[in-house]
Amino acid sequence: MIPKNVFITGTSSGLGKGLAEALLAEGYCVYGCSRRGSQLTGNIKDIQCDLTCFDEISQALEQLLGEIKTLDLVILNAGILGELKSMRETSLDELQQIMNISVWSNKFILDWLLQSNIAVKQILLMSSGAAVLGNKGWGGYALSKSALNMLGRLYAHEFPDTHITSIAPGIVTSKMMDYLCNEADSDKFPALKRIQQARHDGKILSPREAAARILTALPYLSDYESGSFIDLRQILAPEEYAELMQARNTPAL
Repeated sequence: MIPKNVFITGTSSGLGKGLAEALLAEGYCVYGCSRRGSQLTGNIKDIQCDLTCFDEISQALEQLLGEIKTLDLVILNAGILGELKSMRETSLDELQQIMNISVWSNKFILDWLLQSNIAVKQILLMSSGAAVLGNKGWGGYALSKSALNMLGRLYAHEFPDTHITSIAPGIVTSKMMDYLCNEADSDKFPALKRIQQARHDGKILSPREAAARILTALPYLSDYESGSFIDLRQILAPEEYAELMQARNTPAL
């Protein structure tokens, strides 16, 4: 059997690494890129690429994917949080840095795929519930994920033979989560209390658990219109999703 091909960004750590591990275990041939490079072994081809340096992306993609004819799955996972702070305290330079990594690098990759001769079957853009919650302090991150969702919807018109979805995987263990739970001010930014309680209760997913959730949801995503944003908790953890929406509609004290 010919292995399926998947391209993943941000494979050196966190969810990107968890996805690479899970898909390798499923028999995929994994093509990855990340700033630090992946240490995974097996049927994986990986290249170091700083997605903030747009001039490097084309060369890296050509080197990594230039001989590929088909990609069964593309997962654009790389992104950054930025510092939690009020919008009026967030500079345009800070917002631009977040947008460059979380949105514009993905546009660059999508454009490269469009001009290539690669047949792409499915694209996942890694979004977040922050894209719709609008919680205090999450300005740059929320803006970038909201823009990413619209990017996916707009590119769905330009990839007529490819199914595109932006997905929120849920709360996942990461360096970002360490910052949110250990350093950020939950009194100033009340939405953090829910995340910190989830961590205390052991309800935060490991990268491999989150990857498994995504793979479980894959067959269901095609039921949604290409370009949709889907919080996977809607499909796989409806009670958790209902609690999230209730928290959204409860004013902070």
